[in-house]
Amino acid sequence: MSDERGQPAIPALRMPRHLVEAAAQDRHDRRRAWIGRLPAIVDSLATRWDLTVGDPFQPGGEGSWTAPARGADGDDLVLKVGWTHDEALHEPDGLRLWAGSGAVLLVDGWVEGETSALLMERARPGVELGQALPEVEQDEVVAALLRRMWVPPPAGHPFRPLSAMCELWAQEYEEDPPAAMDPGLGRAGLELWRGLPAQTLPQDERVLLTDLHGGNILSALREPWLVIDPKPYVGDPCYDPLQHLFNCRERVRADPVGMTHRMADLCQVDRDRFRLWLFARWVVESAWTGPGAPDLVEVARALAP
Repeated sequence: MSDERGQPAIPALRMPRHLVEAAAQDRHDRRRAWIGRLPAIVDSLATRWDLTVGDPFQPGGEGSWTAPARGADGDDLVLKVGWTHDEALHEPDGLRLWAGSGAVLLVDGWVEGETSALLMERARPGVELGQALPEVEQDEVVAALLRRMWVPPPAGHPFRPLSAMCELWAQEYEEDPPAAMDPGLGRAGLELWRGLPAQTLPQDERVLLTDLHGGNILSALREPWLVIDPKPYVGDPCYDPLQHLFNCRERVRADPVGMTHRMADLCQVDRDRFRLWLFARWVVESAWTGPGAPDLVEVARALAP
């Protein structure tokens, strides 16, 4: 939208803190240059969809500018303007597939160059699951959503195989393996990390969310809880609860086997296979989490096959 002189109606766009921090730490200038273009991009999208756009949610995400918006007919919406990156490649395709069943509804989408924009329903009251319930109760909500949203991949789907993501992570681990990880344990974890996706039969594959945790589930009126920010891949459902458990690291460290059995049973997946996935994920994750990630190494040792 523009004022009477034809100037942008959002001359000083407010920025979410996490996006600014991530851009400042980026080795390349592309994301910072994109942020410089954001006021014009948001203004153009507001005109395209006839929106009144508010200030962004804080602290926000690292790859997108997301804010409440009102449609011309008064609809309560969210505008998400993302810097196109690999992780979020098929978010709109996943939202279309789930069509509001367990996730926020996608109203419209637009992609051009480095920008991917989504117009979605707003979850009200929109409290994050991680702030609303104790972790033990979060387990049950996460598991129920996963079981419901694990649908067979439709014919002609665009989603990438889970093996592609696992291979990328494995290569990053190999570039800088953590000193605290026993080399033999690391090799065993990487072998499983690469091998488990290939062991999944096509008829057992499902569309995965891959990044479901208490910060990506919001309280809502249409349903008690709605998923936001899915990162869809196709593969083994045993993989999908791992991100939630990564956010519950103290409980996992206190009782690795018990937490493995609890989450596997809640998600109705095989305990033994889920334990292998959890072991492999903790090995791979140890390369990126803190100096040596001692708690991850400790849990990996406890779960090692």
